Amino acid sequence: ASFLILCFRTSLVTPLIFGVLLQPPLTQPSIITQPNIVLLMADDLGIGDVGCYGNDTIRTPNIDGLAKEGVKLTQHIAAAPLCTPSRAAFLTGRYALRSGMDAINNYRVIFWNGGSGGLPPNETTFAKILQEQGYSTGLIGKWHQGVNCESRNDHCHHPLNHGFDYFYGMPFTLISDCQPTETPEMDRVFRGKLWLYTQMIGLVTLTATLGRLTGLISIRWKTLTCLAGFSLLFFVSWFSSYGFVQHWNCIMMRNHEVTEQPMVTHRTTSLILRESVSFIKRNKHKPFLLFLSFLHSHTPLLTTEKFLGRSRHGLYGDNVEEMDWMVGQVLDAIDKEGLRNTTLVYFASDHGGWLERQEGNRQLGGWNGIYRGGKAMGGWEGGIRVPGIFRWPGVLPAGTVIDEPTSLMDIYPTVVHLAGGVLPQDRVIDGRDLMPLLRGTAEHSEHEFLFHYCGIHLHAVRWHQKDSGSIWKAHYVTPIFRPLGAGACYDRGFCPCFGEGVTHHDPPLLFDLSRDPSEAKPLSADTEPLFDSVIRKIGRATEEHRRTLTPVPEQLSVYNVVWKPWLQPCCGTFPFCWCDKEGDN
Repeated sequence: ASFLILCFRTSLVTPLIFGVLLQPPLTQPSIITQPNIVLLMADDLGIGDVGCYGNDTIRTPNIDGLAKEGVKLTQHIAAAPLCTPSRAAFLTGRYALRSGMDAINNYRVIFWNGGSGGLPPNETTFAKILQEQGYSTGLIGKWHQGVNCESRNDHCHHPLNHGFDYFYGMPFTLISDCQPTETPEMDRVFRGKLWLYTQMIGLVTLTATLGRLTGLISIRWKTLTCLAGFSLLFFVSWFSSYGFVQHWNCIMMRNHEVTEQPMVTHRTTSLILRESVSFIKRNKHKPFLLFLSFLHSHTPLLTTEKFLGRSRHGLYGDNVEEMDWMVGQVLDAIDKEGLRNTTLVYFASDHGGWLERQEGNRQLGGWNGIYRGGKAMGGWEGGIRVPGIFRWPGVLPAGTVIDEPTSLMDIYPTVVHLAGGVLPQDRVIDGRDLMPLLRGTAEHSEHEFLFHYCGIHLHAVRWHQKDSGSIWKAHYVTPIFRPLGAGACYDRGFCPCFGEGVTHHDPPLLFDLSRDPSEAKPLSADTEPLFDSVIRKIGRATEEHRRTLTPVPEQLSVYNVVWKPWLQPCCGTFPFCWCDKEGDN
């Protein structure tokens, strides 16, 4: 009987042992719950400026290393071609016009720290959800989503009101006005007009006064006094803001406190790096979210002496190489704290490179590779196709390249899912969780359509026809490049979204990006048998998308954009705003 029982047990165990031995190894390791998340975002970096995307004149070994050790996205799309709306969409996972953060006019970004527009308090950022899930959340660097609403200290748009426990950086964005040696950048044309009008009014006032004194003009002194008062009032009304851009916009803050006003630009890079590394060290014992929002590579291209003249691409190349070095320092800090395998690292740019940004023979903007157009252009690929790289050792397969359409808005549901959070159910979330695609468990992106806005104006729509592999893109509006034959709006410095500077297309221009990624040869009904059916399909999708839009307050209206003295962050008694607390330390 014992022998029979033993034989019976052996007959059961033997297949089990062989089954275990012959089972193929697991290809999908289990995901670590609540990994650390480090989001690295460059400013104005073109997709063609990075080595792993084809650049051979700018050295980016650390960014290239991320791609080698992780996943590189070749069709990663910004939701807008300018800083403020693109970052609003990134933070909320929603097209910017859903939160009122896209423009109805030519003021397409936050213009002043002392403006009243910004990311509305009722928007839920991924930082807020991660904060609720127990994460330490920090933002280092650029914000550009507004500061105050009604008073100098209400901080309704501030990062700390949007889910970040810690903030160090610029509440605004880096501009050439922050560097006294550079040509002013902010509203340059409009500022020139204001100077001209001031001179004209002053000349009329002076002429009338001289005429009255010489008896050539019969005019009452009371009228002259009113004219002189108007001239002075007009000058003060605009010079009080535009005359002090460096003091009002070029400031650094730590949480709610202004630490530098104006900022001391030669040490900004070292301080941002120091704060980033410090945040990692302070929070290594619990899950953390670090959003390092670089000031590189926006003009005036603040570059330390150590990197000047190192690249083969001038000052812009030097600046990009310094940013790559900063990426390396952050990665080193992650490794030194033993967090490499428990940290998801993501690198991207907020939109394409600025083609028109030039000073004489110097090209100060980025390069967008083979893609047409650049920054500020809502439809052309060069304005919205950006680098997108993920690294998570042991979880994401190294050396992977994914050609599927993805969006910066996808970061929102991806990190919320990894943190164990739940997406808001009371609003439309346009992003999609990328983890199945990144890990290889899904073949295609969840995006069938992506809508490309310039301000609130829909310029183009992308349709990913998954069964055929085609990626159709219909352009309803395109900017007019000048001079004729050029690849950008060099006459304006920025391409407009509407008005005389654009062309409306009916039928729309159609491209198949899978065959023509440079958008060089538009298709027609004569050259593409599917032309009419593709246009109809995209048209129906657009109508359905528009039905999901609801009216919201316009954060970039003229009223919200203009400078308001009572909202200006100030580290002293307004208007005497000056401090250097970093220097004091």
